[in-house]
Amino acid sequence: MTGYILRRLFGAAVVMWAVATLVFFMLRIVPGDPLAAMLFDTGDPAAAAELRIKFGLDQPLIVQYVKWLLLIVQGDFGNSIYGSRIPVSQLLIEAAPRTLSLALLAFFVAVVIAIPAGLISALWRGRPIDHGVTFIAFLGLSMPDFWLGILLIILFAANLGWLPAIGYEPMSAGFWPWFSHLILPATAAGTGFSAIIARMVRSSMLEVLKTDYVLVARAKGLSPWRVVMGHAFPNALIPVITVMGIAFGLLMASAVVVETVFAIKGLGRILIEGILNRDYPVVQGAILVVSFIFVFVNLLVDVLYVVIDPRIRVN
Repeated sequence: MTGYILRRLFGAAVVMWAVATLVFFMLRIVPGDPLAAMLFDTGDPAAAAELRIKFGLDQPLIVQYVKWLLLIVQGDFGNSIYGSRIPVSQLLIEAAPRTLSLALLAFFVAVVIAIPAGLISALWRGRPIDHGVTFIAFLGLSMPDFWLGILLIILFAANLGWLPAIGYEPMSAGFWPWFSHLILPATAAGTGFSAIIARMVRSSMLEVLKTDYVLVARAKGLSPWRVVMGHAFPNALIPVITVMGIAFGLLMASAVVVETVFAIKGLGRILIEGILNRDYPVVQGAILVVSFIFVFVNLLVDVLYVVIDPRIRVN
């Protein structure tokens, strides 16, 4: 197991290096000059030349890349080259907990809805309840998260006044202020993914329920609950966990839409602002953090495979 984890860690490090390299060079290919954004397109050649030297943009591209990579290894993401020019790490430290909180709560919402719905749909296959769950799943999948978010704001914030409509409160302000500000955005973000996970749970359970060991368990007179939860469901989890890992990564990547609707300045908002301002360090730092979380979740999924099903070889 240790060797397997070390190999996966090495692979994750290679992936992160590849992501960092692609991000660095692709940002330089995209049309637009960050200095023009800083100077508000005034076109002052002297000011542009001075800033280009100050931020090292006058050096050859490969030199910029090597210096930036060495700083990244040391945990230094550089400074923003737009606005207040504050350290990128400070922006990320402030934004990452907001996006992580939103993604984790949205993931919890998706799983809580999806697993019971998928189990019910599989166990009563072809019956009205199965068709009802399938219809609701496709309905949830077809609803854009920003549209659902606006509906939730209108209903629960504007009309009923039960929950705040926008903003974010840190956990240090108390559990309820933190939780109340995330209920609506997490529901909006997690509903669509719950439909995807529910369909995977249903499909995987239907395959497992046909296997010989499940038929033998039923023939032995075990209760339906024990057959489903003790034999069928654990063996149906492998493909479901794969989809869950992908869903969490996509929640991190797609949080920008929900963050915009609910005015939460997380990684998504910072990334979009950095792109609009052509702020290379901010964009690079935000993408690297999101990529790291995505790679870490996939590594965790690979380890969970072995924990759930020891028959999976790790050599």
